[in-house]
Amino acid sequence: MDKIVIQGQKQLQGSVATSGAKNSALPLLFSTLLCDGKHIFKNVPYLQDIISTQTLLEHLGARVYRDGDLFIVETKMNDSKKAPYDLVRKMRASILCLGPLLARYGEAVVSLPGGCAIGTRPIDKHLDAMKALGAAIDIQEGYVVASSKEKKRLQGATIIFDGVTVGGTENALMAAVLTEGTTVIENAAKEPEIEDLANYLVKMGAKIEGIGTGILRVTGSDRLTPAEHTVIPDRIEAGTLLLAGAITGGEVTVTNCIPAHQDALVAKMREAGFSIDSTEDAITVHKCSGWRGVDVQTAPYPGFATDMQAQFMALMTQAEGTSILTENIFENRFMHVQELVRMNADITTRTQVAIVRGKKGQLKGAPVMATDLRASASLILAGLAAKGETHVLRVYHLDRGYENLEVKLQKLGANAKRTKE
Repeated sequence: MDKIVIQGQKQLQGSVATSGAKNSALPLLFSTLLCDGKHIFKNVPYLQDIISTQTLLEHLGARVYRDGDLFIVETKMNDSKKAPYDLVRKMRASILCLGPLLARYGEAVVSLPGGCAIGTRPIDKHLDAMKALGAAIDIQEGYVVASSKEKKRLQGATIIFDGVTVGGTENALMAAVLTEGTTVIENAAKEPEIEDLANYLVKMGAKIEGIGTGILRVTGSDRLTPAEHTVIPDRIEAGTLLLAGAITGGEVTVTNCIPAHQDALVAKMREAGFSIDSTEDAITVHKCSGWRGVDVQTAPYPGFATDMQAQFMALMTQAEGTSILTENIFENRFMHVQELVRMNADITTRTQVAIVRGKKGQLKGAPVMATDLRASASLILAGLAAKGETHVLRVYHLDRGYENLEVKLQKLGANAKRTKE
């Protein structure tokens, strides 16, 4: 296994480009199951989760071609409607093949998914949405077995989510575009990645109203046709790179991003004392000699992203004063805390709350272990600010969601290299 070794306290400078959004590319790739033909995507990041998705699509009969960030998926009718355990266990997003398969073929067998161990993340909302559209659902030997009644098309319905669910909204949206009748999805998640998916579905011929809002109205189509699409920039990577500049007291410009997607993060950084500017597709954090602690509560978009909580916690270890970070999305997303404490951070957790007593210069390099995707990034940011050498182990988690992060940090002047454990 690989690890990343960091010599800390190098002030980062310069500009760096963001890759395409993993959390957008995954549902986009699964949406290709909705119709035959050649789907063309640009700005697709090269990540382990993308590779896992490619393998699953090929198992389901697709032919996949890749050239740099260009990704072509050629789908055709296929006898297999089963997503087996061996292909699904590595990635939670695999459940996103359920809606397209069920809508297209009237049946699907999908293994219960795996992924980062940051919480239970049940798929009950996904299944309830499919039931609302007329599907029969059963759980057999670790698999979701779904079928439309009497093999007929799914029927339009009103789906009301009792809590915001990104994956559930995506699955419901993809299933609804091929239903008979009209589907209304209430309390839909409003993340930019869902808007990106909806925009591609519209290019394919889907009829969707309310894109970007909490109520989506979908008029079912008889058939869709493939199209071309450019994946939006990764807002979580952009935020992570911005914090890398901030935590080192450097001046970093993140390009190929959508600054509006960073509003919640930027508001908290400015509250802490950072000066930040933006243009149409770039955002810059300016040098800051010292910053203060601020409180953060994670929330669904447009609130502060749970996927930025761990990285922001690293920044707060270097702040003057106490910060309180409240995690409202996942119940087990403080596993990075014990590793930050190994680096001399002063953090106390109370169920869903982490109390960070910050002090500039308190972090010291140490061997630490990544426990999930965003925890990996948090530890790397901490290593950039720490005195001495930090070894971040198990970075296969990092490779699920960041494309060549250490290379991008090197471009900014970081002393970070990948090597074998």
